[in-house]
Amino acid sequence: MRSISDPFKGAGPIPSHSVADLAYERIRGLVLSGELEPGTRLGQVELAGRLGISRTPVREALRRLGGEGLVEGHSNRGFRVADLGLSAVLRRLEVREILEPGIARLAAERRTEGHLEQLQGSIEHERRARGGVEAHDASRDFHVTLARASGNEEIVRILESLWLVEVGRRLLSRRTAVSDWQSEDVEEHREIAAAVAEGRAEDAGHLMAEHVRRAVQHWEPEQRGTDSTRDR
Repeated sequence: MRSISDPFKGAGPIPSHSVADLAYERIRGLVLSGELEPGTRLGQVELAGRLGISRTPVREALRRLGGEGLVEGHSNRGFRVADLGLSAVLRRLEVREILEPGIARLAAERRTEGHLEQLQGSIEHERRARGGVEAHDASRDFHVTLARASGNEEIVRILESLWLVEVGRRLLSRRTAVSDWQSEDVEEHREIAAAVAEGRAEDAGHLMAEHVRRAVQHWEPEQRGTDSTRDR
């Protein structure tokens, strides 16, 4: 199993302010980028030493990541990076296919000017992003902002859990293997945001349905490979 020491070389100690938040961001980034591979043990003492902080903020960060599904906590065995199988990713994408078109329609009916500004901000952030993790986070922000624009906090809670569990290195690695995914994602987000801003609820729902369907299509070659292996 891979050691966690290499990703933290040269990282340096984390500043004292917002220590738990910064520990969370750094560990999360390493998980999403794949530098910490699925199944890697996340020892609190080792992490604290590498980050130059105490164990308490590391423990808080790992519990937060556990709630998001990116790491798994086991009694008496500590934390490990979660290993999301293909079936788990596809199940969550299936839920998004059902849920997100309705979210887009509600957002078109209920959005505020503040929501529209946030949508444009996330689109611009994704457009300017120079790395896969940063671009992915901006893309997620777009979808979560749409959920907030629906005016239903239960929808926000459900969507956040779907996105955070679904992502990890599997989704990110699949996306980065697709040429121009970032520019395509930005353009599709612009079209959805325009429909929402103009109150075109049905158009917004239709565009979102196509958008999520394209995410599913990224996985189809791997799904076919898995099915083929199973049939042998």
